[in-house]
Amino acid sequence: MGRDKAHLEWRGEAWSTRTARLLDDLFVETLLVGGEPAPEANGRRVPDPSGPVSALRGLVGALEAATSERVLVVATDLPKLDADLLLALTAWPESDIVVPTDEFGDHPLCAIYRRSVCLPIARENLEADRLSLRELLSRVETDRVSLDDLGVADLGRDLLVNVNTPDELAGLEVG
Repeated sequence: MGRDKAHLEWRGEAWSTRTARLLDDLFVETLLVGGEPAPEANGRRVPDPSGPVSALRGLVGALEAATSERVLVVATDLPKLDADLLLALTAWPESDIVVPTDEFGDHPLCAIYRRSVCLPIARENLEADRLSLRELLSRVETDRVSLDDLGVADLGRDLLVNVNTPDELAGLEVG
């Protein structure tokens, strides 16, 4: 993207602020892991642990800092994320990981992780430079659930769209 996605705005609000507000309205604890969230983003700031820059490093930081056994992890670059999806994920029967999946694949940056099972494996992967979140998903019991399974397909196919390029950002602004 060439700039900090946490400070990108959509509909007049920084992405990190929007994501933090959404989580803060639904859950007891909101952790803002790594980077520099917008100052108005509510939540406890948690630095990334040491290790290579990666989504896995952020996941390890979240799991280390969390106080609950089941941890919902959400990336800041999911601007169309919706409370109904998050509530549906948390209501899904417990598994080591509950990850939404669609025609684009798994979305491990909008998933529920069982802390006691996932944290040791995530740490081990980070230390071994196995940075793919898909590697973690392959090593633990993972429920892959569709938007239909979760009862939120009517919210739209782009509910889990993540924005990584200026062209994708421009498309988001048009859509």
